[in-house]
Amino acid sequence: MTATATTPATAATRALAPLRQPWPDSSVFLQIRVLTARSLRQMATDPGVVLFGLLQPVIILFVLTQVFSKMGAPPHFPAGITYLDFVLSAVLVDNALQSAVQSGVGLVDDLKNGVVARLRSLPITPSSLLIARSLATLVRSAVQAAIILVLAFGVLGYAPRGGAADVAASVGLTLFMSWSLGWAFIAAGAWLRRAEPMQNLAVIAILPLMFASSAYIPVKDLPDWLAAVAGVNPLTYAIDATRALALGIPGSDAIVPALVIGGVIAAAGAALAVLGFRRPLQ
Repeated sequence: MTATATTPATAATRALAPLRQPWPDSSVFLQIRVLTARSLRQMATDPGVVLFGLLQPVIILFVLTQVFSKMGAPPHFPAGITYLDFVLSAVLVDNALQSAVQSGVGLVDDLKNGVVARLRSLPITPSSLLIARSLATLVRSAVQAAIILVLAFGVLGYAPRGGAADVAASVGLTLFMSWSLGWAFIAAGAWLRRAEPMQNLAVIAILPLMFASSAYIPVKDLPDWLAAVAGVNPLTYAIDATRALALGIPGSDAIVPALVIGGVIAAAGAALAVLGFRRPLQ
């Protein structure tokens, strides 16, 4: 018999061979589930993220409802609707937008702290990390929306005209918008890769989008030029649709445009996010 010599290089190759094999049962869905759980644990174990994430929607809810509730109703304000009822949909959409921003910030953090570099050395589908980030944002937005509704019903006396199913549909549409907008900010994070530009982008995006919309007063009561901007603002459709569902007032014709706009934003954001994410790490 002829003995086969084993060189150090051959031994190293054999040792690395199992690592090159695909993970058992490593489907894309499993990868997404594991990475989503990782993102949620990352948020839940950070006291600052938990504290400010829970306080932010509460502060916005109480500031808006208490500061503006005693002001006179504008001419086109819906009859028989309190300001709390009117503005709560805007608070939910604003919360969705804030959560969407955090999805991009979270991706930037992963790119900076080396997590993405380590994951790229594993047999993981690159897009699964992005999908997991978007789903974690959806969970975050859902928890914050639940807190807002509990406080609105239990403390502020929120009493929407729509039934439980209509309110649930309204919240569901809000969460869909949070997920859709999250892809836009994930794409921004994948391309910018720096926290400071992401924060600046958030300020530039949130303030104009929210105030140049039907969030706080009806569009017809805005100055003409601002009303024109609000008429093409995607958040106007989202707010009008969620408000119409919850309050049982006219505006349900905005539901389909809101869904279509959200789908387009999600599709475009996902495509750009994948392209940006595949760029070499610096």
